Amino acid sequence: MRLAPLLVLPPIALGIAAAVWMIASAPGPAQVGGDALALPVRVMTVAAEDIRPTATAWGNLRAAETWVAVAEVQGEVIWRHPDREPGHLIPAGTEVLRIDPADYELALAQSLADLAALEAERAQLSAEAANTGRILELERARLALAEADLERTRTLVAQGAVPQSRADEAERATLLARRTVAELENTLALIPSREAQIAAQVARSEAAIDRARRSLDRTTLTTPFDLRVTEVHAELFQTVAPGQVVIRADGIAAAEVVAHLPIDSFRRLLGDTPEGITLGDMMRDMPATQIEVTLSPLADPRQIWSARVVGIEGALDARARTVPVVVRVDDPYEGADPPRRLPLVPNMQVQLSFSGASISGLIAIPEAALHGGMVHIASADDRLELRPVTAGFARDGSVVITEGLVSGDRVVIDDIAPAIPGMALTPVEAPQ
Repeated sequence: MRLAPLLVLPPIALGIAAAVWMIASAPGPAQVGGDALALPVRVMTVAAEDIRPTATAWGNLRAAETWVAVAEVQGEVIWRHPDREPGHLIPAGTEVLRIDPADYELALAQSLADLAALEAERAQLSAEAANTGRILELERARLALAEADLERTRTLVAQGAVPQSRADEAERATLLARRTVAELENTLALIPSREAQIAAQVARSEAAIDRARRSLDRTTLTTPFDLRVTEVHAELFQTVAPGQVVIRADGIAAAEVVAHLPIDSFRRLLGDTPEGITLGDMMRDMPATQIEVTLSPLADPRQIWSARVVGIEGALDARARTVPVVVRVDDPYEGADPPRRLPLVPNMQVQLSFSGASISGLIAIPEAALHGGMVHIASADDRLELRPVTAGFARDGSVVITEGLVSGDRVVIDDIAPAIPGMALTPVEAPQ
């Protein structure tokens, strides 16, 4: 029983020795070259170019012109245009509402009659002045004769040729003639004041005539331009009062939308501006012709409308720091054929695309090539370089780099993970 372990140990030891000999004499593992394989990547060679900055905004349309018809006289509505309903289009110069003019026609007739009476009174006064003047000349001649007779009578009384009673009678006749002349002169002196009074009354009557005629003109409401009715507040046989809104309408010649653009975007759209120019200067003297605008309804982005910048509305938005740019579209109903082509009506939501003045010497790369302020560059020896850059603004899927790149740099547009500086690359120029 004790001989069994002695019989097993020698074969085991022999096997171990054989294994050690085989391992020691076996050839080593195959050696691979130390150079790593280069990574194929797509690159684009950048170059400075002229780029037009762009901006996008959204807003709601409104009519460029609105008409709020307010009743200026009181009366009953006796006629209304059959198309004066919300949504209807009415051309310029169309009478849409008529108020009963009877009261104002009577007032006009009364004022005309008053004026005719005053004209007759003025003519009568002129005749009286002429007659009084002629009578005054006669009375002055009679007064001269009476005074001469009085002098002769006094001489005769002094000579004792006639009694004193004869002198007294001559003096009474002279005083009576003087009184008559004085009365006539007073009458003529009052003529100018009476003429002035009549002239004032004539002016008042003429003003009443003008007022009555204006009131008559205001009994009819006529459209000032081509428009689309939005609200109606007066019906047939309804009595309206001065100041009452009877119709609201929007002009159809042009539509407007206020686009709120960031201040920096608005400056870029204007292009190169003189050093030190303020935003107030830009708002006052804006070269709007440098900015091109297109507009599309959100309901149908395939529709493209040409628009133009016409000004800046009110003040800046202090919180959002945006500029309220007013954009106008002429003839918003042109080619309207719903539902294939919708007209641009108020309150429609639209998207606006701005294209500003061209800026030279800019470099643009795809947005995907920018990695948090870093750009992957294929160096001259085809090694990966991580270069910090400064991004300016985005446009059409690309981003403008203001610092960090120069013409001729090869920018890697593929995503590399992990991106290890110095790793070998096999650049493949991507089609532009």
